[in-house]
Amino acid sequence: MALLLYLGLTAALARGCLHCHRNFSDKFSFYRHHVNLKSWWVGDIPVSGSLLTDWSEDTMKELHLAIPAEITREKLDQVANAVYEKMDQLYQGKMYFPGYFPNELRAIFREQVHLIQNAIIESRIDCQRHCGIFQYQTISCSNCTDSHVICFGYNCESSVQWETAVQGLLHYINNWHKQDNGMRTTPAFLVSPSFTCLEPPHLANLTLENASECLMQH
Repeated sequence: MALLLYLGLTAALARGCLHCHRNFSDKFSFYRHHVNLKSWWVGDIPVSGSLLTDWSEDTMKELHLAIPAEITREKLDQVANAVYEKMDQLYQGKMYFPGYFPNELRAIFREQVHLIQNAIIESRIDCQRHCGIFQYQTISCSNCTDSHVICFGYNCESSVQWETAVQGLLHYINNWHKQDNGMRTTPAFLVSPSFTCLEPPHLANLTLENASECLMQH
C-alpha cells in the first residue's frame, strides 16, 4: 500500500540531490580535472568528462519518482560518502585500459541513483511507523533549500490512537484548504484518487467515521 502511494513513473523535478551535498563541488571538480590521467585511450577522456559534467542532470532523468525528491541530511551524507568512497578508490589507481574507466563511472552512477531512490522512499515508508500526521526535515533536491515532508502514518495501536490520528488529519486538511492556493504545497499522502472524499466539496459534511472509512479504503 505504501509503495503504491509513494512510487510512480513520473520523473521527479530534481537536479540530482548529490549536488546539494557540501563537498560535491570540490569533489567533482577534482574528478573532472584529473580525468585525463585515468585512461590510456584518448577516446575515454571526453566520454568520462561528459559523464562527470552531466552527473546531476542525468541523475534527475533516472530517478523516476512520482514524489518530490526531498532527502534527509543524514541520508544525503550516507549517499554522498558512499559515492565519494567509490570514486576516490577509482581515482587511486593508475591509468586503466581502454573502456574500463568510463564503464566504472557508469556503474558508480547507477549505484548512486539507486541509493538516492532508496533513501527518499525509505524515509517516506518510515512514516508508516507513526500514527497520524508526522513531519520530518529534508533538503529539496530541486534548489538545495531546507524543506520538510508531511505524511500520515497508519501504525496506530488502538482505536483511541486511530481516532486521534484521524481528528488530527481532519484538522490539518481544514487548515490546508484555507491556505492560499499559490502558497500551499500538496502533501504526497493527499495526492491519491482514494482521498477524493477529503476534498473541499465534501469537508462540510465530513464526519470522523467517514474520514476513517476513506482512509481505510486507501
